[in-house]
Amino acid sequence: MSAASSARENKSSASSTGGPLAAFRKVGKSFQNGVTALDGLDFTVRESEFLSLLGPSGCGKSTALRLIAGLAEPSEGDILWHGGAGPREIGFVFQEPTLMPWTTVAQNVRLPLRLKGIARRAAAPRVAEALALVGLGDFRDAYPRELSGGMKMRVSIARALVTRPRLLLMDEPFAALDEITRFKLNDDLRALWSTLQCTVVFVTHSVFESVYLSTRILMMTPRPGRIAAEFTIETPEPRDAHFRTSPEYGAECRKISAALARVMGED
Repeated sequence: MSAASSARENKSSASSTGGPLAAFRKVGKSFQNGVTALDGLDFTVRESEFLSLLGPSGCGKSTALRLIAGLAEPSEGDILWHGGAGPREIGFVFQEPTLMPWTTVAQNVRLPLRLKGIARRAAAPRVAEALALVGLGDFRDAYPRELSGGMKMRVSIARALVTRPRLLLMDEPFAALDEITRFKLNDDLRALWSTLQCTVVFVTHSVFESVYLSTRILMMTPRPGRIAAEFTIETPEPRDAHFRTSPEYGAECRKISAALARVMGED
């Protein structure tokens, strides 16, 4: 039995978090330089799930995220939206915080609302709420140069949340951070997702991060990217420091690491 088929039989309440929100149907993406990033990509994003796209660098994970966001168009196939959802209800957290250095934390977070034409007074409570969610309420008047790398990423997450998105897209946001900071932000992101119950699609090439964060993992093939396997993560809650050293976490990581090795042709 393949990794994909065995994983799909491994269903749980985590896999039934909600109905479909968006779906890729036979999506391909090629660039003018002749590179085909995606070919026949098929998957569905479900309401309120934490979905990770896992795969090696260059497999098209970030390209898929940009297609969901409407920042690029597929070369073939379709992206379908359900229940009135669409790119306008999306928040995007990039690999780098991309903050404006000349303005304060609060003004950086307010930017999406300003672009929507929302007045400063009306935006103020939403900015305060977003900063409180990421634990930066006391840093609203600080400038990016005064913040650590982890704090800058928190500002970036707050900026994505300030519009109260239905779908939060995250493109390897913690890859450049040290391990201690990364673990802390993984903890905080999982707690944030549990509180908000929005849908998250998270791009990573870390098996350990994907198992820790996700309710479901889609493993992608080397370029051109396709879905090679699907896994539902059925582990006890909460996921915290104790979970990281638990037998359940170790077993899931070993299983998915082995599947990734097979996909990469290393087994």
